[in-house]
Amino acid sequence: MKSSLKLTAAVCAALFTSLYCIQSTAHAQGCVAAHSPQPIISGLDPTSEYASRSFSHGDWIHGLTVTTGYRVYNSYRHYVGTVWQRQREINHNAIVNHVNLFELDLNYQLTPRLSVVASVPGMEASRHGQSSPLNVYRSGGIGDVTVGVQSWIFRPPTESHGNIAINAQLKLPTGINDAKGTKTSSNGTRTLQPFDESIQPGDGTWGFSLATQAYREIKWRTSGYFTGSWLFSPQDTTGVKTFRGAPGEGVVSATDQYLWRGGFSRPVTGVKLLRGLALSMGGRMEGVPVRDAFGKSNGFRRPGYVISIEPGLMYERGRTMINVSGPWAMERNRKISVTDIANHGHGDAAFSDYTLIAGVTRSF
Repeated sequence: MKSSLKLTAAVCAALFTSLYCIQSTAHAQGCVAAHSPQPIISGLDPTSEYASRSFSHGDWIHGLTVTTGYRVYNSYRHYVGTVWQRQREINHNAIVNHVNLFELDLNYQLTPRLSVVASVPGMEASRHGQSSPLNVYRSGGIGDVTVGVQSWIFRPPTESHGNIAINAQLKLPTGINDAKGTKTSSNGTRTLQPFDESIQPGDGTWGFSLATQAYREIKWRTSGYFTGSWLFSPQDTTGVKTFRGAPGEGVVSATDQYLWRGGFSRPVTGVKLLRGLALSMGGRMEGVPVRDAFGKSNGFRRPGYVISIEPGLMYERGRTMINVSGPWAMERNRKISVTDIANHGHGDAAFSDYTLIAGVTRSF
């Protein structure tokens, strides 16, 4: 019984994600959606339920859980609303982003229910035109660090094989948001300008996030899970110039970001060689709202969302856990921004077809 509970708890916890995306710290599926694996992007943060398995062995002890996460994607399909701009690829004028996201997550258990959490994201990215693959802009560096607390509603492990967690974190303005490169205009003039915000490691503003995760064993060792998170960015703009000509788009907007995930997971049973392996299937929605929950929403942003199916797997051995997932985009929507409305236009955004997410967790 304890062995079953132990594996079920680890499986469900491995499915908890993060969302730190778009804008200078997010862009999971491209210019819109999750970008840095923060406790708000994508399956990279198993969190404290994994460490809490030690509670089933008797007296509670302090425990540190360390997770290293990786996420990679290529965005190149341009959308206006939900309409794919196929002519961009036919005319070879699409913009291509290749992004590698890294993250170090720390979780220190203070009590059976309460833990202190922190995330340090990093990014390496490139951006170029479809017709000019040799003229590449490259960016990289640290993103916006987050620190906070997480608490389980019920003391783990629970008899119902289920639990709910609440997470609150402060986002620090540590990220590089004005990495620059030399750009050449149509008349041949060369100037040093900040890169597009989609390849900036951070947005360099203060913010905070609220997140929740829940899981419960349903039947036949199958568990349902749900995670949701919202990154709040009260500041209006980041102050970084875009050098765009449209009215109101001269500086980068400081954007909120969100992520919702839900689905089912089940450990593989009956095969000794596959002991410790679990499979999952779910859906996810991540993106950037047109207007922030707090503060103004001026400046240039690419609001929208991506809805994906998300198959995944987790393998646990001893105090180490490996999890991999591959969200595949089913619907992409570049929504109308505040400046689009004012200018009677509708900008586009580039999205990827799929994302690869991987993480390794070790408890001490």
